[in-house]
Formats: sequence, C-alpha cells, structure tokens
Amino acid sequence: MITVALSGAPAIAAPAATLTDAIGHYQTVESYRVTIRASHSGNQEHFVYYYKKPGFVRMEFITPHAGAVLIYNPDTKRVRLWPFGFGHFPELNLSPANPLIRASGGQHVDHSDVGVLFEDMRTLQQSGETRVLGEEVMDGRPVVHLVTTGGGTFTVAGVHRYELWLDTATRFPAKIISKDTHDAILETVIMDQLEINKLPDTLFNP
Repeated sequence: MITVALSGAPAIAAPAATLTDAIGHYQTVESYRVTIRASHSGNQEHFVYYYKKPGFVRMEFITPHAGAVLIYNPDTKRVRLWPFGFGHFPELNLSPANPLIRASGGQHVDHSDVGVLFEDMRTLQQSGETRVLGEEVMDGRPVVHLVTTGGGTFTVAGVHRYELWLDTATRFPAKIISKDTHDAILETVIMDQLEINKLPDTLFNP
C-alpha cells in the first residue's frame, strides 16, 4: 500500500461534516460486500464480508480458517457456521457471543458492520473531537484521513482514538486504526473490493 499526500488539493470539508456525510450516505445503503484484512495483537484475519440491512451478515474466511462460512440472521439472532465450507458437515448453530466466532478484536458478528464503526466514532466525537489530517491517495483511490479522539480518557468498546481513511468516492472506510488511551494500536483494518447494493437474498438465506 502506497500513501502520498496530494499537493494543491481542494479544500477539505469540516471534520464533523465529513463524518456526518459518511453516516448519512451509509443510511441509504441497503447492502454491501467488502474484502477485509484485519490485524490485532499479532493475529491476522482475511475474509469476505457481506452485509444486508437490517443486520444480515455473511463471512467467508480466507485466513486463518480457510473455507469456513458463517451467516448471522437478525430475525433468529443465531449464527450458522460451516467450519469446513458451506454445505459441509458439521453445521453449527451458535449465539453471536460465542467465543468460537468472536473476532480477534473482540467484536461480535451482530455488531460488525460499518454503521457500528461510524456510530462509535460519532460517540467519541461528542465527547472529544474529529480532525482532518489531509487528503491522500491509497492504492490509487483518493481518501480523506480523519482522526476522532474521545475527550479525556473516554472510550467506546475500549477504543479512545480512531484513525480513518475515508474513500471520497464511496464514503466507505478504506483503512481504520483503533487505539487505546495510551495511543497503542488495538486493531488495523484494511477494506477493499467494495460492492454496494448488489447482494441477493440467497446469500443470507441459503
């Protein structure tokens, strides 16, 4: 990944407006697909993530559990997990809080979509501030680099500070770094290959 500052870039929107605009746009999105690479305390995760409102989730793992598939249904509030690939025995029926399917960063599958991230950032911003560090290019796409920090030692789910690289075209995150009150990195997430509003219902109700 190569990131460079843009010289002579146009004026950047006010910080609150930038985050507010992204949240507003997300509210118009019905579904999306994105490839995610996440790292947390030395653990690496690589998977394809599908989301459809009001809360359907499908995750197809590349590493570390290659081939595993899980589907969360907000109507039943249960997760179906195929550890060895979709349709292969066994099929497990789990609570979203089950440690077996908890993300390395501690997130539950029923609180894993981009909307949760945006709301957490807005909560931090209400007690602290959001700053725009500049416009950049990340993997050939223009992004805006934002930093949201909670006031004092205020945290949301253990996060005191988010660094967000927001894709200016899609208004979706391209990269997120979360930090604690000591400015230590909790998790780094890179998102790419985004598709919006193109998911069939059969992905979530096979």
